Amino acid sequence: MRPKRVILHVGTPKTGTSYLQDVLHRNKKDLAAEGVLYPVDRFDGHFLAALDLMRLPWGGLEAEAVGAWDRLAEQVNAWDGTSIISHEILATASREQVRRALDSLNHPDTEIHVVLSARDLVRQIPAEWQENIKHRRTLGYGRFLKQIRDPQRKSRISSWFWGVQEIPDILDRWGSELDPSRVHVVTVPKPGAPKTQLWDRFADTFGLTDIDLDRHAERANPSMGVPETALVRRINKIANTSVEPAFYRPLVRELLVHRTLSQRSGSSRLFLPTDEWEWANDLSHAWVEEMERRGYDIVGDLADLIPDPAPEVFANPDRPRERKVNAAALDVIRVLLEENVRMQHVEDDLRRERDEARGALEASYLRPTYRIRKKVVHTAEDRFWGRGAIKVYRRALGLDRNSRSA
Repeated sequence: MRPKRVILHVGTPKTGTSYLQDVLHRNKKDLAAEGVLYPVDRFDGHFLAALDLMRLPWGGLEAEAVGAWDRLAEQVNAWDGTSIISHEILATASREQVRRALDSLNHPDTEIHVVLSARDLVRQIPAEWQENIKHRRTLGYGRFLKQIRDPQRKSRISSWFWGVQEIPDILDRWGSELDPSRVHVVTVPKPGAPKTQLWDRFADTFGLTDIDLDRHAERANPSMGVPETALVRRINKIANTSVEPAFYRPLVRELLVHRTLSQRSGSSRLFLPTDEWEWANDLSHAWVEEMERRGYDIVGDLADLIPDPAPEVFANPDRPRERKVNAAALDVIRVLLEENVRMQHVEDDLRRERDEARGALEASYLRPTYRIRKKVVHTAEDRFWGRGAIKVYRRALGLDRNSRSA
């Protein structure tokens, strides 16, 4: 008999987590048939559970999340096979919150495994800054780097960054009470590796290798180049005073960032300046040595977490080439115009359907049968027996107000 297992995938951000969660969500029925539970009713179900576990404020969503973790744990505890919980913000959970999570799932005969997907720090730092820009922030790259290098970590930016990116600390918080063999580190391959390699590592860790899954990507979190990121930062400075949060995500983040600017090619990529590269490189080597010492299960190669050499030319997103930014801006204008035309067509279609429905209704009023029924009703309303008959008829159809309120 296969053991009851709970696999907690706790991050980190920007390590293929959106793709993994999309595959698991879309294949949850097939997974369940193979004894693997991915307990979600909606795509962001584990995100809400993580918010609830950590009592995190998140633009009002925390109110919607109340009780989500306990409901998730209840589903997992009732399942006899393997259960998978995955969200990257779990990386920042405190020791107390980790204890609550493990206690809610730690039942007799249950194997708890913790999985952390990790990418080298030199790629993670600019990726985290870009995520801040995607979430309508306007902090410059230079100021971002200064804040995360502050030894005191006083700012909200630095506190969050190290909470979800300091690999040895995350593994210690989540795995200190587990056997090292049940703490798994999935390394993100270097650029140029086969496209399927990261998925193969995930599949091996989660026990999905022999399950036929639809791996078509419907959700992803693609990156932008330097001019594109600089443009979105400028858009944010305007949008933050004129675009309500409910409209920002579909319009700016989805339409402009994910579907337009991230698809552009030929732009300079985000890197670290030389000084920051040297610091991040030294820190990466120290982290790898610490993980080797602890004896975790490494899926992939810890060498993947050692940064590649620094690029010879650093493109500064705080001072981008204006010609490149202008070219990206023209693409944005084109897409917005196309979207406006599309919405006009949608409005025209809705207006036409409304007019057709109104015409059909008016035509029904002109039919002889309608005029006869109307005359009979008006005649009956003038007589005592008629009013009683109409009342009985309406009550039978549920049209009488008194019958509805009873």
